[in-house]
Amino acid sequence: MIEISDSLRSVFSAQIEERDGSYIVDVPANEIEHDALAADETYRVAILKSESSTSKKTQEEQPQSAAQEPTPMSDGPPVDEGEVRDVTIETTGDQGDGIAKVERGYVVIVPGGQPGDEPSVEIEQVKENVAFASIVEPDSRAL
Repeated sequence: MIEISDSLRSVFSAQIEERDGSYIVDVPANEIEHDALAADETYRVAILKSESSTSKKTQEEQPQSAAQEPTPMSDGPPVDEGEVRDVTIETTGDQGDGIAKVERGYVVIVPGGQPGDEPSVEIEQVKENVAFASIVEPDSRAL
């Protein structure tokens, strides 16, 4: 099993393209929109070989190193509708909802969650890059 750093910000699939003698990895817009990454910031990138690729494993600049995930993103979101799990609210979004991250940097939006809270939540809606959950049990430390 591979250890994944808590500082992992995001995981996504992208092709490397050559443009004017440089090699470019496009970051999906939803990574910026969901606050996983910010424009004009520098990140460490861990590049993993896709099962369909023959390229070597290398590291460049973006999400934290040692963040190798053995399965590609095409396996879908790491949560299921109806699943109950404990999360840690890391920040709040533009509309005041709590934002937690789970495996592979996948974002879970938790209305009513505040940074530092560790509630149990039920996943209500799952999309490719984000899930929406409701608190089923508040942070036990706050009781």
